[in-house]
Amino acid sequence: MKRKLTIISGPTAAGKSRLAVELAKRINGEVVSADSMQVYRHMDIGTAKITKDEMQGVPHHLIDCLEPDRDFNVFKFKELANAALEDIYSRGRHPVIAGGTGFYIQSVLYDIDFSKPLPKGPKEGSAEITESLFDPDGKADLKRLFELSEKGELDLRSALESMAEKKGARFLHSLLAGIDEKSAEIIHENNIKRVIRAIEYYAETGEPISAHNESMRRKPSPYDFRYYCLFRPPAEIYGLIDKRVDKMMEEGLVNEVEKLVSMGLTDKNISMQGLGYRQIYRYLAGDYDLEEAVRLIKRDTRHFAKRQYTWFRRERDVRMLDFNDFGLDYDRAVDFILEDR
Repeated sequence: MKRKLTIISGPTAAGKSRLAVELAKRINGEVVSADSMQVYRHMDIGTAKITKDEMQGVPHHLIDCLEPDRDFNVFKFKELANAALEDIYSRGRHPVIAGGTGFYIQSVLYDIDFSKPLPKGPKEGSAEITESLFDPDGKADLKRLFELSEKGELDLRSALESMAEKKGARFLHSLLAGIDEKSAEIIHENNIKRVIRAIEYYAETGEPISAHNESMRRKPSPYDFRYYCLFRPPAEIYGLIDKRVDKMMEEGLVNEVEKLVSMGLTDKNISMQGLGYRQIYRYLAGDYDLEEAVRLIKRDTRHFAKRQYTWFRRERDVRMLDFNDFGLDYDRAVDFILEDR
């Protein structure tokens, strides 16, 4: 018999963390966070991390479990999340996955095998060879790059990292769009490691990783699950985002980023590429003033929320829950979910 699993997803600021807690209280449950940033210690304000008081005694997993100089990705998430689920089930309790990172949720729900290729390691001269692959218009010959990598004449990862360094994240993202448009729609250009991973997968297999992931999603899930997306109209979400960002600034986001910088973190770290952190980092670097940094955080977070909503709306097994249908009442929303189980 398949084990029961409930997922509460949705765009940022929709109220999914609170809903997951209220549900968990009613079903003897524990929450597994599916958030790519709340996993980091010392990063509380900019991630709007759930507090101990907000947890209301409900155990939470995958919160504060990594130092911010460590990389975190879907492979690590799947490993930690599966371990947490097994622990919860072993104690006779019910897991609730809650978060807005749809790709992470998908990896566990459908047990996706990403077939991660092992890096071959840096090869001397890769950067110099890479330079020769640009034509006068600045376009890169990806086919030639793949051929040289296959022959062992350069390390593909090092070459792509060199491209990102010299040409910028947007340039590298445009290369991905040329071979895997669907992945480019999902992966933000600033997530350089994930962009590189998608290009590497194409080079290794000749297949877009988006096509592979889609085929994996057709497999039956190992869980008896209910998958919900809590949302509100865009105007409401955008207003909540603006208020949340203002609160972050009042609570000391600038000081939080300053402390992270004093720990040796830079914008090269995955954790510092998160919303709020990269903009404040650039403010501290003198790229623009604080008012502009706040404007960019609000703008980029609104764009992020829109992408989240688009992702969950496309998921075939998601049931959309308009919070306004429940009068913004968490108990009523939980009642609906319990009747649907």
